[in-house]
Amino acid sequence: MPIASDLLPAVRASCIEAGEIALALFRPGETTAARTWSKSGGSPVTEADIGVDTFLRIQLSVLLPDAAWLSEETVDDALRLSRRFVWVVDPIDGTRAFMGGSPDWAVCVALLDEGVPILGAVHAPACNATYTAIRGAGAFLNGAAISASQIASLKEARIAGPKPMLDALARLEAFEPADKIPSLALRLARIADGTIDAGLISPDARDWDLAAADLILNEAGGRMTGGEGQPAIYNRETPVHGMLVASSNGLAEPLLRALQRLRDGQPQRI
Repeated sequence: MPIASDLLPAVRASCIEAGEIALALFRPGETTAARTWSKSGGSPVTEADIGVDTFLRIQLSVLLPDAAWLSEETVDDALRLSRRFVWVVDPIDGTRAFMGGSPDWAVCVALLDEGVPILGAVHAPACNATYTAIRGAGAFLNGAAISASQIASLKEARIAGPKPMLDALARLEAFEPADKIPSLALRLARIADGTIDAGLISPDARDWDLAAADLILNEAGGRMTGGEGQPAIYNRETPVHGMLVASSNGLAEPLLRALQRLRDGQPQRI
């Protein structure tokens, strides 16, 4: 992917600079100093989200002027549906974590080519972690190659996700629940680097939550799919996803089988 290779250094630098904008308003362990509003539906947005979004739109539009734009903090433009390239941006994935002083938030940028992620960056400035990937060229954390775990048994797996989903899975399978990771992108990235082995994602995630980290996970030897094993599809008219599961490749089939048992209402484990 020559275009992705050419763009990645500048995208990575832009994400790091964007992270500095957010860090200026971040208070570790305390409530943010940023002004905060509620969007329709009750989701929070801070001045840090808006500042990062504005900065990245300027920077990324210069890098690839013909690319369309899809971001959590920008009014959607249907023009993106007719464009080959689309930037997909979440200025701060994990806004509530940011607001509450947790370090688990990230600046996320993906570039789609005909709906397929070809470049991804997930920068977590409060964790000193920058994940990057180019389609077909591997995944990296702070410049070092990463790979998902080789575990193939749910009994050995560390799994993160919403508590109701973990509780439901625990009725069928033994596993080790991992600490909550509020940023969906970081949940996927930490499967990619082997920190955890799998993650569950409740319905209603958006393209901007997932696209960059999905590529990073795939390039690290993992995968994210719907509950029946289907890959995520990006840049649709409504960029919303159903329930998703993510894991190392070795855990993908056991996890999908367990979810199928849940759907079928099979008995609890003993």
